[in-house]
Amino acid sequence: MAKAPVSLESLRDSFGPHPAYVPPGGWQSESRNPAGHLVKTHCCFCGQQCGIQLKVRGNQVIGFEPWEEFPFNHGMLCPKGVKRYMQGGHPDRLLDPLMRTPEGFRKASWDESLNFTVARLKEVQEKYGKDSVAIYGGASLISEKSYLLGKFARVALGTRHIDYNGRLCMVSAGVAYKLAFGVDRSPLPWSDILKAQVVLVAGANVAECAPITTDYLWRCRDAGGKLIIVDPRMTPICRNADMYLPVRPGTDMALYMGLLHVILRDGLERRDFISKYTTGFEQVADSVRAWDPRTAGEKTGVPPEAIERAAHLFAKADRAIALHARGVEHQSKGVENCLALINLCLATGNLGREGAGCAMITGQGNGQGGREHGQKCDQLPGQRSISDPEARAHTAKVWGITPDEIPQAGYSAVEIMEAIHRGEIKALLSCCFNPLVSLPDSKFTQEALEKLEFFGVVDFFMSETAHHADVVLAGSLQEEEEGIGCTNEGRVIHIQKAVDPPGNAKGDSWIYVELAKRLGKGKFFPYDSTKEIYEELREASRGGHADYFGITYEKIDQNMGIFWPCPTLDHPGTPRLFEDGHSFHPDGKHHFVVTEWRESGDPVSAEFPIYLTTGRVVSQYLSGTQTRRIGALLDQYPNPRLEIHPRLAEQYKIKEGDWVTITSRRNEITLQAMVVKTIRPDTVFIPYHWAGERSANKLTHRTLDPRSKIPEFKVSACQLRKAEAPPDWAIAANGNDAKGGDKADARLRVLR
Repeated sequence: MAKAPVSLESLRDSFGPHPAYVPPGGWQSESRNPAGHLVKTHCCFCGQQCGIQLKVRGNQVIGFEPWEEFPFNHGMLCPKGVKRYMQGGHPDRLLDPLMRTPEGFRKASWDESLNFTVARLKEVQEKYGKDSVAIYGGASLISEKSYLLGKFARVALGTRHIDYNGRLCMVSAGVAYKLAFGVDRSPLPWSDILKAQVVLVAGANVAECAPITTDYLWRCRDAGGKLIIVDPRMTPICRNADMYLPVRPGTDMALYMGLLHVILRDGLERRDFISKYTTGFEQVADSVRAWDPRTAGEKTGVPPEAIERAAHLFAKADRAIALHARGVEHQSKGVENCLALINLCLATGNLGREGAGCAMITGQGNGQGGREHGQKCDQLPGQRSISDPEARAHTAKVWGITPDEIPQAGYSAVEIMEAIHRGEIKALLSCCFNPLVSLPDSKFTQEALEKLEFFGVVDFFMSETAHHADVVLAGSLQEEEEGIGCTNEGRVIHIQKAVDPPGNAKGDSWIYVELAKRLGKGKFFPYDSTKEIYEELREASRGGHADYFGITYEKIDQNMGIFWPCPTLDHPGTPRLFEDGHSFHPDGKHHFVVTEWRESGDPVSAEFPIYLTTGRVVSQYLSGTQTRRIGALLDQYPNPRLEIHPRLAEQYKIKEGDWVTITSRRNEITLQAMVVKTIRPDTVFIPYHWAGERSANKLTHRTLDPRSKIPEFKVSACQLRKAEAPPDWAIAANGNDAKGGDKADARLRVLR
């Protein structure tokens, strides 16, 4: 069973996370031994995929330079981008395959570790069937790897169960955009933000989660644009806002239906656009008739007069944009929330024009590209549906198999963990995914991991989830394999290889190709490079909505990115969708979709009267596997804290810095209070980047959106009590500090 072989303390001592503070060779090294060359590539963190130049000396990344010519960020980077280069030579970096023993993990050869992995996968499938094995992928992988994983699961293993950690990010928006437009992509380039007269930002802490987008919003306001923010918290971008709508967690859809009610009541809709380019308007108009400003205000906590003013501001603009992110999407009605925003844009004719439209702010590094080419449980390359006979036939032809050999749709990420828990799935192979920190209800996740008969991990650091693995295969960082990604704009970019994986680590693509060969499926995986994988991906995507056939590495470099769809080599790409007024639906129309109100899956009550919402901070990224190892980032926000309004704090006699126990219907954690006026008085906030007793996901619940299968991270019910003493983890941390702490240990401070 996949239990951690030794104590967590022992595993942390051996594998981290340990904060590193000094680049390879020390701060003076470059002046004595400068970098040999610069590699133009992209940041490995959020979905903006900012351009960056990595300094390379020998086989090591030692620093960075701004890439001012790249059109998205013009050299600007956030704190994470500035420090991304600190990972390659980190002391925690996995340099060899590891195999579990009763005493912990030992180094192993590639032959031993790969043969063991294949033998165990075969044993499980022979005993329980093909679908007893599942694959987890990652949204930060280059698109070649996500394509490879989808093919590996369905061809090498023959399992229908593959999904990825992007299931925890943008999928609600993706489903909504497919329902409304027939395609999953933001319809506009970010340069359009500068031309908007009004921008509504819904559930998006852009200043901390997508910092370069903040610059676009600032420049929009400098040009006279107005900014409306919808969020339970007054995030930093609110300092520049013209309106702030403090929506109660889980009630976003009611607010957007209230806005549309006012627009229709006051005759502000664009009837010419609606009649010419859309369907379903009358049904949506009927559905919002009951959501007058007073009703919407009572549900959302937003004053009715603010709803009236925001509706007029958005509808009267000639060019308006709605941007949205996880605050809207991380809900059990996330798809409906996004559809309600899309309905606003359609009703006001804001689509297919410069400075007008809606767009999702993608959270993960290749979050857009990672959900286009086959590692989603219901998808084939080119954003094709796995249930579509034509799509199956096209993909089968490219893969050299029959359509019947392609499994049908499998379980989503949370559903896979639930199937493991109930004994249906017996083995899991995971790449660059840390579900013990990332999935909701982490106690449930740990119980599931401990039931696995085989668990394999491919990663470059030992994550908390990997503690439970039978084998850990030392994989690669982004800059260690060539490939492509796709930004939140729909711009396909080139990830240049800067260095080889260090030590005995290997490229992720090599690992999966080797596994396929040892599974007896090598003829279907004849790749010697990621470029060969990409050439097949181009053909597999050909004719799909996400058509990459006309995009080559060379073409990307010449143009600093190409927007898909790009069906031919002489096609310039498509920065702005729908300029001809037509959608990707067979009827060519944009579809209004009725949204029906329902409560969240973990409602507040007399026993659990406070809303809990979770999110990110600027110095950390997702589960923290990478950023909790970079000392300068960790120092900015060393531990999670509980954001609480002064009125709520006074009710519980809580002061700044007090320890507070937060209890949900599933579990409890104890954190220090940060008393702020920038949050609703009925709501508390916890960042989710930490593991163990500091994990916000000990508290969250597994309710899923029925269509997107995304968990409801943003809405949980909790109760508070002032703690009598600090928790054990804090006492232990203070003890380490008294002895000199991490910074006193040179092994942790200096990179190789």
